[in-house]
Amino acid sequence: MAQLNDKHVLIFFLDGVGLGEADPARNPFATAVLPHLTTLFGPDWYLASRGAILTDKASLIPTDANLGLPGRPQSATGPAAILTGRNVPQLVGEHYGPKPNTAVADIIRQGSLFQEVVAAGGQAALITPYPPGYFAAIDSGRRLLSSVPLAAASAGLSLRTLEDLRNGRAVSPDFTAQGWRDHLGYPDIPTLTLAQAGAQMAAIAQTHHFSFFEHWPSDVRGHRGTLAEAAAHLESIDAVLGGLLKAWDETNGLLIVTSDHGNIEDKDSRSHTRNPVPTILAGANQAALASQINNLTDIATAVRTTLGLPLK
Repeated sequence: MAQLNDKHVLIFFLDGVGLGEADPARNPFATAVLPHLTTLFGPDWYLASRGAILTDKASLIPTDANLGLPGRPQSATGPAAILTGRNVPQLVGEHYGPKPNTAVADIIRQGSLFQEVVAAGGQAALITPYPPGYFAAIDSGRRLLSSVPLAAASAGLSLRTLEDLRNGRAVSPDFTAQGWRDHLGYPDIPTLTLAQAGAQMAAIAQTHHFSFFEHWPSDVRGHRGTLAEAAAHLESIDAVLGGLLKAWDETNGLLIVTSDHGNIEDKDSRSHTRNPVPTILAGANQAALASQINNLTDIATAVRTTLGLPLK
């Protein structure tokens, strides 16, 4: 059995965020005010043509989400590739999504980073919470688990709940939890500032070997809404990352920010793109690990290397 070390890893997963072109009429990155990311990587870091950016503090690697297949990457096979380290689109013969079909689900159930950490005696968690109505829809069969919660549940982990959010053991997909008050009818849920949400992610990650935060509203902003709304959303992500990086344990923790496919970076289209996605590494051994990342399947290798899990 693998022996885990004292490191911890957080994957901050941004659904539908790619690297695009320098066109302010279509790319909200070109007009968004992103002080934390710009301080880290300099101007124009969000361009697909810029290439890898390596600094002492963090690295940004344009990452292939197409995985050798034609068509647009999708929200079932992409996260599955990240969490298993396997070329899931190639294994099932297509990019598939948004929810996993039987073939994708079977690959996820065969093993994921969640399962590997649990099998090694470690602590793992999907720190995005779900409301009671979500669990009711799953139990009734009206809704299917998407790839990320399926991977967590297949590892025997309990999905985080309203009570976890209320007690600081989870971070809302909208960061502040205001949506739980305004749209889900829970006025007693404490709200956070964007920086506090980032700091809370860091605090939770320090109590686990492996944590995963799934932020899906970025993909929604790609599919729907205006260019200005997309830029404002990117600004909220930057503020969360600022709080997260400030609180991050650079010595013992590896932070990975990545995505499954492009979308929000091209508001001329309402569909996913084939653009590379940004993978950001910060913290423990980030520079050496960055040199090994080319596509989505390489992210699992970075996690395994950091935690001392067997490489596959």
